[in-house]
Amino acid sequence: MTEIKIQHDFDGKRGSFFILEDSMRIAQMIYVTNGSKKMIIEHTEVDESMKGQGIGLKILRELVQFARKEEIKVIPLCPFAKAMFQKKGELQDVLN
Repeated sequence: MTEIKIQHDFDGKRGSFFILEDSMRIAQMIYVTNGSKKMIIEHTEVDESMKGQGIGLKILRELVQFARKEEIKVIPLCPFAKAMFQKKGELQDVLN
């Protein structure tokens, strides 16, 4: 895979940041909104073929950038996202 393009989709309540390869989601971070200014990260999933490449963190950084732009606070229920927020102090400004 050459360039990683992270996409975002949102239906008004639930959303995800994801990477497509051959029309398949090979990585995704799923969230649900809680009011207009809060999002709860529920689940992160990365295909076995992509593990160990920092893909989950790249997706989390994209979500954080979106949250900052939209002034949304983040609640990480997903164990992966929660661990990354604890390790990466520069991302913690969006935490609820």
